[in-house]
Amino acid sequence: MSGFDAVLFDCDGVLVDSEPITNSVLRDMLHELGWTLTVEECMRLFVGKTVRDEADLIQQQTGFVVSEDWLVSFQRRRNEALTERLTAIPDIQDALQRVHQHHGGRIACASGADRFKVELMLRKLELIRFFDGRIFSGYETPRSKPFPDVYLAAAAALGVPAARCAVVEDTVVGVTAGVAAGATVFAYSPATTLHVDAAALRAAGAHHVFTRMTDLPEMLGA
Repeated sequence: MSGFDAVLFDCDGVLVDSEPITNSVLRDMLHELGWTLTVEECMRLFVGKTVRDEADLIQQQTGFVVSEDWLVSFQRRRNEALTERLTAIPDIQDALQRVHQHHGGRIACASGADRFKVELMLRKLELIRFFDGRIFSGYETPRSKPFPDVYLAAAAALGVPAARCAVVEDTVVGVTAGVAAGATVFAYSPATTLHVDAAALRAAGAHHVFTRMTDLPEMLGA
C-alpha cells in the first residue's frame, strides 16, 4: 500500500506505552473517591477520552463534582508517573525513522492529550526529533477526538488534504476521528489485554489493522 502524502500519528498507545501508567494513576484517584476499578476496567472506560470530558461519569459513580483543582492534581500525579516509568512502543524508533524519511518529513503527532503531556513524553523517549514543530493537541482545537478537528488541523499545517493522509491510531475514539477526517486509518492492535481488540477497531472504521510496529513502514509504502 502506498500513495500517502503525509502520516499522522496518535501519541498514547501508538508512540508511547503510556495508557497503563495514566490509568493506574486515575484508578488510584477514583479509588480515593470511593469508586473501585482495576486498571483494565479503568482503561476500558477512559482510554481515548479526556478525564475532563468524563466528569459526568465520575460524578455519577462517586457523587464527587470534578473540580479544576482535582484535574490539576491528576495531571501532576500522572506526569510524575510518566516521567518515572514511561517506555516507548516496541520498535517505534525504527518505524518512525523509515516513515519520516520516506515521506520527506511530512509526519505529525495529533493527540487528544494536552500539549505539555505530549511533549514531555516525546522528549523523554527522544521521539521529539521526528515531530518538533508538528505536534497538535485536541485541547487546542474546537473539538477533540472523536471529532476530526485535530487531524484536520495537522493535515492543513502540512499542506496535505486529509484524504491523502494516513492516520495511525489505537483506540475506537481515535479511529472514529481519523475516519471522520477522511483519512485512511491504520489501527495498531498488539495482542495484549490492555489494548483495544481488532474487531472493535474495524467496527469503528479502521481500514487496516496491524499488530507490530515493524510492519507499519511497509504498509505505508516506506
